[in-house]
Amino acid sequence: MEWKNLLSPFRMGGEKNENTWLSLKSPFEQDYHRIIGSASFRRLQDKTQVFPLDKSDFIRTRLTHSLEVSAIGRLLAATIGNAVIEGRLDPDFTMETRADMAAVVECAGLIHDIGNPPFGHFGEEAIREWFRQNLDGLLVDGRRAAEFLNQRERLEFLNFEGNAQALRVVSKLHFSENACGLNLTYALLSSIIKYPVSAEKADPKAGDPARKKMGYFEAETGLFEDIQRRTGTNGARNPLTFILEAADDISYATADIEDAFKKGFINYDLFSEELKKRGVAYKYRKTLADIFAGSLSGAAASKESADWGELGVYLKTRSRENARQMELGLTGEYVSPGEYALMTWLGEVQGLLLQAAARGFISQYDAIMAGEMKSELISHSAERVLLDALKGIAYDYAFTSMSIYKTEIAANNILTCLLGKLVPSVLQYDRAGPPGLMEEKYLSLVSENYKQIYHWQVRDKTEEEKIYYKLLLATDTVSGMTDSYARDLYMDLNGFG
Repeated sequence: MEWKNLLSPFRMGGEKNENTWLSLKSPFEQDYHRIIGSASFRRLQDKTQVFPLDKSDFIRTRLTHSLEVSAIGRLLAATIGNAVIEGRLDPDFTMETRADMAAVVECAGLIHDIGNPPFGHFGEEAIREWFRQNLDGLLVDGRRAAEFLNQRERLEFLNFEGNAQALRVVSKLHFSENACGLNLTYALLSSIIKYPVSAEKADPKAGDPARKKMGYFEAETGLFEDIQRRTGTNGARNPLTFILEAADDISYATADIEDAFKKGFINYDLFSEELKKRGVAYKYRKTLADIFAGSLSGAAASKESADWGELGVYLKTRSRENARQMELGLTGEYVSPGEYALMTWLGEVQGLLLQAAARGFISQYDAIMAGEMKSELISHSAERVLLDALKGIAYDYAFTSMSIYKTEIAANNILTCLLGKLVPSVLQYDRAGPPGLMEEKYLSLVSENYKQIYHWQVRDKTEEEKIYYKLLLATDTVSGMTDSYARDLYMDLNGFG
């Protein structure tokens, strides 16, 4: 793969007349402004990260998580870019390449979760489960709707994926007059395709993480193939996707612990003991203890990061801030030393994980550029145990908590109800005969924009082929809802409003 292709500025819908001030910006800066100004991006403020429908202003949403991934991703990409140049790993890699690389990853961080349905990853599973239980029972003119689906289409609904939905959202479903959605660059679209395989070829047991899930719907096959051709990825992950994935992992692994602490699911003593039980190296546990005791100087972190460009500056700044905060802590201004220690330690750990990811990319540069990388960037580093421990603690003490179970049960009831009403109704849409009385009312809940997208997609399709696109229309509608809208609609439909 070559960077001149990977950073393709091509847009599916071509260039539109931009405002004068906007036309002066790079294609990837234009992508950033298109994303920030979109309704699809704004809806992330009311979509679950970990805790559905949480009333606290502190707990992260998909929007705040995406902003954090965007910031971490840009920093990591710029750091890697510096290392590629300084190490002379690629004669064609320039400072302009580095700048474009960082800009694309920054944008990718903003939209990497834009296709997720309400109620987080549980929402994805609830949609899958609904189709597993109901797909074979859906009827169209007395015939099973599943009869009109090929194997690949069937698998797409049984294994619904927010990642594949993200490509639909930004390339089609966002309102536009040319059926190209936000009309983003192919460099950006390529970077958010975490799984460059269809539903038929996805394998959850695959050793290659890029093959574990489907990355696009059959409806976007033409777009996917064009992206692959123009960027030169040819079935492999875009190298920028590895950076995006690392930024995502680092962000949520540290943030979930912080949120779990704020929710009262873990405390300092429990967390310290869990690190020990999960085999986290003594040096990391000692650092946590030192912070708790008020003895961390930050000098070691500053020295270790000296050769890492922007990342080094970031870590030095963080270390100085920690030292300053420690001085305040020793004066007795911290009411909760455990909370202070954990939050400060997570900041230190985030920096260490960033360094590990950067080293992973540089050490595997040739394999990544050849499309032969079969693991994530931190997989073979010493910090892998630390990253896995953070994820495991969050899962055991937050994701499986009673409050999460209760909200997931409620979320399942909401999505099951909405899908049960909308999917059969949408199957009655765009037929020779009028829909039934109640089907017509439920169809009024479907976005007119989504209906327009549907009609653009089925212009040359037979009645049988339209069934697949009608089912997509239903999942587009439900997955596009925010948590609050889905809950309120459920209550209204059931007479609780």
